[in-house]
Amino acid sequence: MDIRQIEYFVEVAKQLSFTKAATTLHVSQPSISKAIQNFEAELGVPLFYRSSRQLELTDAGQAVLINSMQVLESFQNLRSELTDLMQLKKGQIRIGIPPIVGAEFFSRLISVYKEQNPYIVILLTEVGTKRIREEIETGELDIGLVCSVTSTNENLETIRFLKDPLQLIVHESHPLAQQQAITMSDLTNEAFIIYRKDFILFDRIIEECSKYGFYPNIACETTQKDLFIEMVQARLGIALLPQKIAEKISYKSIKRIPFQEDAIHLELGITWKKNKYLPYSVREFIQLAHEFVLQ
Repeated sequence: MDIRQIEYFVEVAKQLSFTKAATTLHVSQPSISKAIQNFEAELGVPLFYRSSRQLELTDAGQAVLINSMQVLESFQNLRSELTDLMQLKKGQIRIGIPPIVGAEFFSRLISVYKEQNPYIVILLTEVGTKRIREEIETGELDIGLVCSVTSTNENLETIRFLKDPLQLIVHESHPLAQQQAITMSDLTNEAFIIYRKDFILFDRIIEECSKYGFYPNIACETTQKDLFIEMVQARLGIALLPQKIAEKISYKSIKRIPFQEDAIHLELGITWKKNKYLPYSVREFIQLAHEFVLQ
C-alpha cells in the first residue's frame, strides 16, 4: 500500500467514476483501475460496486474512505511541515474573501502581511462566507475572511476582527430619506437590493425581517458593492450596507439612515481549520490578524 493508491481511491470515491478521476489526476484510467484493484487485494475487501449504470462505494469502501481522507490530511500536514523547514518564509496562502466587503475591510491587513512576507504568494478567492467555510473544511482554502463569527462547525477556529452596523441607503427622493433613524418594520413594503443567497448577510436580513412579520420583496441579488449603490441611485430599491461602506458613497443624492437600534451587524472575522498543521504562511497571517484586532 502506498500514498498514491490512497489518493487514487479517494478521487474515484469523490467522482464515482474512474474516467473523471483519471482526468482530474492527469493519469491514465488503466493506471487508476490497476491501483484500485491492488488496493482492494491488499485490504481483502471490495471497495466499489461495479455495475453498468453507476459506480458505488461498498460499506467497506465507505469506512476506508473516511480513514483514507484522514491519512491524506496527515500526509499533507507532514509535507507542509517539511516544506516549512526547507523553505522558511516561502510558499503560498489561499485566502477566501467576501467580494462585497473584502477590499474595504481587509485590504490593509493583506497589504501589511505582504510587506512583511514578500516571498509568500497570496491567492485570493472571492466567494461568500458559506462557501469560504466549506472550502476551508475541504482544504481548498487555508484561511477565510468571513462576515459572521458565529458558526456551528466545531472544526473551525474563528476570531472577531470587526463589528459594523448595517445602515439603510435610499435615494433622496424616497419618503424614508427625511427620517433620522428607522426600524425594520419601516421597510415592509420596500423593494430590496440584497446580498446573494450564499452570503451570511442574506440570512441575517431575512431573519430580521421575519421578526417583524414580513419577507422582503427582493428586486435584485448581487455580490457587487457598486451595483447596490447604482441601483439605489436609479431608484430601483433600497439596500442595507455596512456603515463603513455607506459612509464612503460619493453620490450626494443617496442618503444613509441608521437603525434606531443596531438590528443587524456585519461581524467580520478570520477563520481557519482546527487540529491541522498550519504552514508558516498561515500562522503569520493569524498572528498579524490578532495584532490588528488589538489595535
